[in-house]
Formats: sequence, C-alpha cells, structure tokens
Amino acid sequence: MSERLDPYSFRPTADLATLRLRARLLAVVRRFFDSRDYWEVETPQLSQDSVVDAHLDPFVVPAGFQGRDLYLQTSPEFAMKRLLAAGAEAIYQIVHVFRRGERGRLHNPEFTMIEWYRTGATHFDQMRVVEALVREVFSAAAPEAERTVTSDTGETSGTPAAGAASGRDWGSQFPRTTYAEAFEKHLGIDVLTIGTSDLAALAREQGISIPPGLEADDRDGWLNLLLAERIEPLLGQEIPEYLHEYPVSQGALACASVGNPLVADRFELYYRGIELCNGYRELTDPAELRARIDEQLRIRAREGLPPLPRESRLLAAMEAGLPESSGVALGFDRLVMFAAGKSSIDEVIPFPIERA
Repeated sequence: MSERLDPYSFRPTADLATLRLRARLLAVVRRFFDSRDYWEVETPQLSQDSVVDAHLDPFVVPAGFQGRDLYLQTSPEFAMKRLLAAGAEAIYQIVHVFRRGERGRLHNPEFTMIEWYRTGATHFDQMRVVEALVREVFSAAAPEAERTVTSDTGETSGTPAAGAASGRDWGSQFPRTTYAEAFEKHLGIDVLTIGTSDLAALAREQGISIPPGLEADDRDGWLNLLLAERIEPLLGQEIPEYLHEYPVSQGALACASVGNPLVADRFELYYRGIELCNGYRELTDPAELRARIDEQLRIRAREGLPPLPRESRLLAAMEAGLPESSGVALGFDRLVMFAAGKSSIDEVIPFPIERA
C-alpha cells in the first residue's frame, strides 16, 4: 500500500507574493550583468565531470551514459571555465545546482546559484561587483519587503518584514576583514603560524563540541571548526562583510597571493553570520589543479566518502591555456531570503525537497 500524501503538500512553502518578488529579482540580476557586458550562458547540469571537493557531495547517476557515471553539478565552475578557455571573456549563469546531504533552514539539496567570471579581472574587482549586485537586489526588494504577506492571495499589512533592508544605508563600502585579522580579533591567535595541536587545544578550551572523526593532524578541519563556531556567526551583523585572504590550503581553485604565498586570493561575503558568496582569482596552472584534486580525493577517501573523477575536461582546458580571470558563486536563494526579510530559504522557494 502506498503512503498517503499530506493533502496540503501540493502547496508551495513560499507565498505567491514572495515568488513574484523572486521573479522580479531574477530580472534585476539579469539586467545587472547585461548592463556590465556579461552574457548569459547555459552549461550542463548533468555531466561526466564533477567539481572535486571533500566537502561537496554530488548526486550520481550510475552508468548514466555509455556505461559511465554522470554527476548532477554542485557548481557550473568546470564548464564555465572551459568557456573561458575557448575565448569567452565575461559570462554569467543562473543555474540550479545539487548537493547531497544539505538540508536545513539555509540549505536544500537543489538550490539556485548565480556564478560569473571575467577575464583580466582581479578578485578585488569582483568584490566590487558583488557589492553593487547585493545593493541593487536589496534596493529593488525594499518596497515589497516593507510589507508583510498575510495570505497566499497576496493580502498584505503595513508591518515591515523582519530583517528587511534596503541596502542604501550601508555606507560607502562593505567592510573587509582578512582571515588572519578575524582570528586575531575573536580568538587572539596568529592563525597563519599557530600549530595544529594548538588549534585543537583552543577548540577544546572554547568548549566547542568536537565532531566525531576530526583527526588530530587535520589542520584545515580544526580551522573550519573554529571559524564556523566562533567567527562566522559574528560577521556582517549590521552591514555585509567580506572575509578574505584565506590560508592557501583553503584556496579551493584560487591562486596563491603574489604578496603573501601563505594566503589565497579568495573571499567570502557574510551577512548576519551567513555566507552569501565565494569568489577568487582563478587558478590557471594544470599541475597545481591536479595536485589539489589529488589532495581532495585523499581527504574523501580518509573520511569514507565515495571517489570522484580525477580527470576532467577542465584539466584539458587548463593545459590548452586558461586566461587570468576572477569569478564568484553566489547563493540566490539566500540573497532573496535576506532581501525579502525572510528567515529560511523555504520561504523563498516553491517546493523544497520534502515537497519536490
């Protein structure tokens, strides 16, 4: 006997007025990039390639094509960089991406990402683009966010929505804090030189619950734990705030900084303690990419996660010549959530996984 569905589960979790606002904000995003000479691209969501990251687990379609596994993309990064290698100079994409094991107030296994790249741009250039985009989206949403929706018919009250902001009162520039400055300010340590055992001792002194399986020599694991528990919740409480110059070991596919090889040209933007985007000056060296992929695969194996492809068409593109560029991935659902004054992404998407 089949399980009987909740008779109300056909309904969206977001009210219709918010979904109409979401549609308008999508149009705002497209106008924003079009006006800056980016052009919109579409790349496969189902691919033989997959971003290799110890912390991102893709959905797999076994033997999905010619006997080979296919992957629902956790990010369009690999495919978009292949377009850069083919000669594209400024591109963006608004795309659904998929990540296993991610569900909560701020997560859904399927979500909407805005990702963009420009050749010749620095990561500082892209920080300015992010700031302009966030301000424009918040300002466009402000007239709607000032009203509270009381029913799916669109009836509203004059009460301002909780957390709504216009983006106009944030000053001239979002504050920028380096990774090292944040650890010095909030934990009193020199994070770039402190030993791994001292990081572990500090986490215990702070009374942080240690995840099972976090190994004593996993430096990045201890850094991520301290960052998540003691620093991230404090970032961008009033004004969106950049955290940048991450340790090079946490550079993902970012280049090491020319001025300081201990850090990477990577940034994230936080608002009210929540990450909105991740950006960096892009790695172009195929040998370094292969080394980083191998390291991520070692971490996945150590943590009992399934392997991901070591070879990819991005490696081939890098070997052919990937131009200097910078790019950003931004979570659109979270951006809409904040701009609309909502408290969870279920309030800004129609059908989260339980109703999909």
